[in-house]
Amino acid sequence: MRFDDMGNTCVVGLQWGDEGKGKLVDVLVRHFDLVVRFSGGANAGHTIVADGETFALHQLPSGVLHEHVTGMIACGSVIDPAVLLGEIQSLRERGVDIGDRLRISHRAQLVFPYHRRQDMLAEQAALPGGKLGTTARGIGPCYADKVSRRWGIRVCELYHAQRFRERLATIVAHKNAYLVALYDFREPFDALAITEEYLNFAEQMRPVVCDTTLLLHERMKAGARVLFEGAQGSLLDIDHGTYPYVTSTSTGVGAVVSGAGVPPAAIHSTVGVIKAYTTRVGSGPFPTELSGALGDTIRERGGEYGTTTGRPRRCGWFDTVAAGYAAMIARPTCLAVMHLDTLSGLDELKVCVGYRNGPAISNHFPADAYELQAAQPLYETLPGWDAELSGCRRLADLPAAARDYLELISTRLATPIGVVGVGPEREQVILIENGA
Repeated sequence: MRFDDMGNTCVVGLQWGDEGKGKLVDVLVRHFDLVVRFSGGANAGHTIVADGETFALHQLPSGVLHEHVTGMIACGSVIDPAVLLGEIQSLRERGVDIGDRLRISHRAQLVFPYHRRQDMLAEQAALPGGKLGTTARGIGPCYADKVSRRWGIRVCELYHAQRFRERLATIVAHKNAYLVALYDFREPFDALAITEEYLNFAEQMRPVVCDTTLLLHERMKAGARVLFEGAQGSLLDIDHGTYPYVTSTSTGVGAVVSGAGVPPAAIHSTVGVIKAYTTRVGSGPFPTELSGALGDTIRERGGEYGTTTGRPRRCGWFDTVAAGYAAMIARPTCLAVMHLDTLSGLDELKVCVGYRNGPAISNHFPADAYELQAAQPLYETLPGWDAELSGCRRLADLPAAARDYLELISTRLATPIGVVGVGPEREQVILIENGA
């Protein structure tokens, strides 16, 4: 494929998140005019390394580091104004002023302090083994309030001050009673203080709040190229992921339609992002997890610590059953295989090609998280390579063993590889155009 002629494109993760979507967006966005976050909130952690500097973004779309790009946070996302404004200020202090290159949907839901507290208390109260591994950013409770239709508040409501005061007073009273009854939490939230804080946030955000759905359609009609940036991974999808160890929203390519407000035909290509191995943060089944020294080695080499929480990520071999299920749903135009350089120096590599559950062997991804937890991976073993990959810029530069490894993944997922990541810097990528 030609990266300068992809049309409107969705970048979506095909594992349990942390695949490298942020870096890929930063690499591809030079070919686009807008980058749109269509789901999730400040629980996302996208890391970009540019000119030796590391940027960790949670609310802002990754493409805003490029001066020609307008970033949008669409109505499928939830917004924590404190985090968003803090990120904008932090970038400004580092010499990156996004100015008017950001637009926020007036339909997006707001995260409040009581959402974060509810998230934390629920996780603390969970029995051992019942914890979900939440980031405690309040995302789940915010989405729950959204679908309840009673307790959610949209950005647009901030600009009707008296009505906002009245609604928030009712909601805070309910939340205080709820937290006392369920968790015996006796530090009530002050509705007046939260109201004034958020009305202040509203004035700071006012210049960039708009109908992003309308603006997006207008820009597309005028010929703008759009890159849709996914948050979390497909295996954390509320419907298709390893429920209940999932996030609180849809994370796949289908979420673009509702989360950004565009028809399916507006998406011309999809890039499915995977790591050359598998990681997971928090709780949940992980058949190929490596719990010993080898898993520690991969973690240290790959810098596998959560961008949002700092927690060490669980590491394991690549799983074609899990990633294959996500690829079946997304049907990506091509794959982006990130972190291939992390595997350099290993004598051999294993790739999961099936599961054994008792006497039964399957290459289907089970819906039941407990069945997945019991699954024993069946591996195909390949030779490793010793070469340093960080300087590779063409597929032919890779050692034969690394190319064979990529070929196996491509074959198993029935999708060509278009991008290979060989280091953290934005330049450390191999872009494979037309198979070259």
